[in-house]
Formats: sequence, structure tokens, C-alpha cells
Amino acid sequence: MTPDSFFGTSLRRDPNQPAALSDRIDAQLRERLEEAVDFVCLGALVERRRALGLPTPRADSASDRAEFTQGVHAFLAELKAAIAPGLDEGQRRKVAAAEQAPGDEMHRLLGVHVVLARELPDYWQRFETTRTTYTAARVTSGRERGGLLGRLFGRD
Repeated sequence: MTPDSFFGTSLRRDPNQPAALSDRIDAQLRERLEEAVDFVCLGALVERRRALGLPTPRADSASDRAEFTQGVHAFLAELKAAIAPGLDEGQRRKVAAAEQAPGDEMHRLLGVHVVLARELPDYWQRFETTRTTYTAARVTSGRERGGLLGRLFGRD
């Protein structure tokens, strides 16, 4: 630390983080959401593969990454659809603004959920409920597709 830096920063804050508290909260929420969504979608993908008797996903596989990304989009859309009917007009405007924000589609999708997490005190409970139904639907749909072949080859 140089003598000039003693007054321009907090020892607890990374200098690369946004300076405004609201922006830091949004960045932390985004990071937590990314971790939680990755956990949910990777877990569902692994469980589905296991149910179908397929190998686990590989990080170096483009098709596995594409399937994972599709799962992330599906989960975030399902979560938003589960939450959206209960939003008031002000919350709907904030969500619409997040949907129109600059950046790629994934950045905007996560931005919508940052808004929802800040606006709704029970966001994480709704997240958990959607996680349970999303994972169950993914695993069940995998079993149904492989059911006949699994029975024929003795996997079920």
C-alpha cells in the first residue's frame, strides 16, 4: 500500500469492486446467483445423465457446455415465470429495465434475478422451490426417455 492509498480505499474492499454500496450489493448478489444457478444446473445435468446411464459432463466438451448453458437459461426462465405473477407494478418496471440493460443475454437474465432478489424478501425460498421442481422434472424426463431402452438392457 502506498501512502496515498490509505485514504482512498477501505481495507475490506477489493479495489476492483464498485465504490457505491448499492453497486457492491448488486455485484455480490450476482456472484451468489451465478454460484447457486451453476450448482443447480450442474447438479440437474449430472443427475439426469446418471438416470440415463450416460457419462458425466466434461468441461472440455462443447456439447456438454451447450447443454449446461441451455439448462441455465431454462432454469432462470422457469424461476422468473414462477415469481412474475406476484410482482407489483413497480417491481415489474424494475424487471423490465433489467431485461433491457446492456450486455449479453446471460448478463441480462442474471440482472433480472438480481432485481428480484433485492425486491423480494422470500426470493431464496422461491429459488429453492423452483430448484426442487426443475431438478425433479429434468431427472424424470431423462428416465422416461431412457425407460424402454433401460428395461430392454436391464438398467431399470
